[in-house]
Amino acid sequence: MSSTQSNGLIHAILLDGKGGGRLLSWDEVLLWNASMGALWVHCDYTDDRVQEWIRNDSGLDKLTAEALLTEETRPRTTNIGDGLLIALRGINLNPGSEPDDMVSVRLWAEKDRVISTRKRLLMSVQDLMQQFRAGKGPRSTAGIVVGLAGAMVWRMSGTIDTYEDTINVLEDRILTDSNEDFRFDLASLRRQTISLRRYLSPQRDALARLIIEDVSWIDDKHRMELREVSDRLIRHIEDIDEVRERAAVTHEQLLSRVSEQLNERMYVLSVVAAIFLPLGFFTGLLGINVGGIPGAENSYAFIIFIIILVVIVMLQIAIFKWKKWL
Repeated sequence: MSSTQSNGLIHAILLDGKGGGRLLSWDEVLLWNASMGALWVHCDYTDDRVQEWIRNDSGLDKLTAEALLTEETRPRTTNIGDGLLIALRGINLNPGSEPDDMVSVRLWAEKDRVISTRKRLLMSVQDLMQQFRAGKGPRSTAGIVVGLAGAMVWRMSGTIDTYEDTINVLEDRILTDSNEDFRFDLASLRRQTISLRRYLSPQRDALARLIIEDVSWIDDKHRMELREVSDRLIRHIEDIDEVRERAAVTHEQLLSRVSEQLNERMYVLSVVAAIFLPLGFFTGLLGINVGGIPGAENSYAFIIFIIILVVIVMLQIAIFKWKKWL
């Protein structure tokens, strides 16, 4: 079995109920009816032919059709009759993409048919296709929904593990790396986890709603599998929260380190200023251009003045050490 994209149709599979299926063309999709078996149509919603089919030939009501074609959507589950309108998001694992730039998929699922739409490639769909090729794919439309949701959550594991490894490295680097490099890496990690968390929270709610929705074609076995998927997603969210909290603590440590460095430099400057303050006073006082300056006629006056300044500096240092300022 191989899937080919033609005129927006990524693949259309007629399930055989045994874990496999047969790929259909557009013409065969148009001729499909429920008596032929369960059907999964997966397509690119940006294609004109797909938009025309969904709006006019799919048999969907206007609200559902527009939801499958909308550009922006948040994860959700909505019950419409005995069908479910579902929007989910998965990790963007496409080359050159950021994981937090999540890929959305929209589904209309009913007893004998699943219609899913997307714009960008979603690896979780490829996982499901590999299962079909191996004859171990879902056997019903409910299985497709559960399998796709599970694959999307399972695909998140690698990214979450990467975030945890990254924060471990950053915590070790805080005392060795320059502030500029460290700040950039830490800010990038915090931005990615915040963006990912923003989509996973509604996705958790969408899965929870999916479990409790009363539709005839989802049985107790599938609900149990959905609970496992939901539990795994909750663990991912908790791991992300932990990474965010550790990143916040690390950021506070970085600010503390920068503050300590600034205080040390200001301390040195303050000591230097305190030492040279009286020296500047005496040199300024003796440098005024008026008569009566002491030692103006003495050839040893400059040397004596230097010795006096040295003594003053030594007395200051002694006082600073006595006060434990040095």
